[in-house]
Amino acid sequence: MNSPTPIAARFTQLREAGQMAFMPFVTAGDPDLDTTLAVIGELGRRGVDLVEVGFPYSDPIADGPVIQASYQRALESGLTVDAIFDRIGELDRESTPPLVAMVSYAIVFRKGPEEFVSRASAAGFSGLIVPDLPGDEAAELSTIVTGGGLDLVQLVAPTTPPSRLDGILATASGFLYCISVAGTTGVREAVPTELAEQLSDLRSRTDLPLAVGFGISEADHVVSLKGIADGAIVGSALVRRLESIAVDGEDRAVVLDRAGEWLNGLVAAAHS
Repeated sequence: MNSPTPIAARFTQLREAGQMAFMPFVTAGDPDLDTTLAVIGELGRRGVDLVEVGFPYSDPIADGPVIQASYQRALESGLTVDAIFDRIGELDRESTPPLVAMVSYAIVFRKGPEEFVSRASAAGFSGLIVPDLPGDEAAELSTIVTGGGLDLVQLVAPTTPPSRLDGILATASGFLYCISVAGTTGVREAVPTELAEQLSDLRSRTDLPLAVGFGISEADHVVSLKGIADGAIVGSALVRRLESIAVDGEDRAVVLDRAGEWLNGLVAAAHS
């Protein structure tokens, strides 16, 4: 029997402890990769469970203005995929939470799926999220990813028709990324009330952990997911708190400490 992947092992550990996973998103290379490594290190010290690392792309399909702006800043600095792999590979794996790459299929295809997965694995990534590859058309990539010892995390939206779910679930592993609302990423005031029904339906179809993203920004949002989800994903709210490093030239250590204090409340909410 194959041993569980780092992502599966982390969710199992949390489930046995009666806790939810807390997973923040960071943009690779915004404003530089030194900062990215410092951010991931701070996230590890703050007790997050997994980290989603965005690979900047010029035409993201589901990201709101905050993350789009961070991608643009990173690309304008000359960031490359090889540089991301090289620098992420410098992280101490013992103290770094499992890393999940959020990456456009155009980037994977250009590098070559086998080569991309090989480089991702060598750099220390534990999984991929490929938002612009239709979930029910991902069988080939799923085979390559899981064959490389990684997980292919699939997205499910409120608008995903039931007829497509079986195909999506057949190629998913690690956890299921459940989009809380139709639309793009961004901070919202509250978690939609209809989300519980969506998650209940998914639980009847899969044993994969369910992690909710899009619009999660406060501890209260995380608390509202207790009992209906296995994890909470925070993206724009963290990227927005970090952007003053790039936009205003604010001291990195000061910004990281301030963001870390905010993160403490969300981590505590997930682990309570």
